[in-house]
Amino acid sequence: MEYHHTTEMNGVVTKYLNMCIQCKQNDLCREQKDSKESVDTNKLPRIENAYSTILSELGENVDREGLQRTPLRAAKAMQFLTKGYKETTQDIMNDAIFDENHDEMVIVKDIDLFSLCEHHLVPFFGKAHIAYLPNKKVVGLSKLARIVEIYSRRLQVQERLTKQIASAISEALEPTGVAVVIEAVHMCMVMRGVQKMNASTVTSAMLGKFQDDPKTRKEFLDLTRRK
Repeated sequence: MEYHHTTEMNGVVTKYLNMCIQCKQNDLCREQKDSKESVDTNKLPRIENAYSTILSELGENVDREGLQRTPLRAAKAMQFLTKGYKETTQDIMNDAIFDENHDEMVIVKDIDLFSLCEHHLVPFFGKAHIAYLPNKKVVGLSKLARIVEIYSRRLQVQERLTKQIASAISEALEPTGVAVVIEAVHMCMVMRGVQKMNASTVTSAMLGKFQDDPKTRKEFLDLTRRK
């Protein structure tokens, strides 16, 4: 009896591990696909030449071994980091909005985000917390993270990024309320300028009931702080 139970447990564990491996493989495939699709081969040579000029003007020798392919790599990286310009909310929804008789708060928190400050072209990064109050419609949870990705993969300021994410969700779902909070560290404050290592920036956008009802807003903020 004990042997039979152990065999069943081993089967469950194996099945779970296989599912995890498959999910990881799917994520890697998507990342590779996104990386390839982000490359615009028509514009790539001009961006590469621009990086070569920048490096030369900084006093570097672009023909030395370590820098020979750097302009090309930098050009591809910049296209990937700004690939959000080519994407829209409609593109990623893919019929992922469903009719559902649910009107309680839905929260997805701690969504990793990486973006580029439009003032200095250096990164800022952190977490996004999103909530919405469904109006008979819900969306696949991963799509909320994808919306964050679309708008963060552009040249940004955090204030506008926060509002764009909230507005995109509101337009797509027409909920009774949307709330977005972003906490981020800006390398333009860490690596240069005031050079404050521990400074972080928090921005919020509240729409609908989250803006009008203090209790609803407080519930969201309390839940995002809870670990």
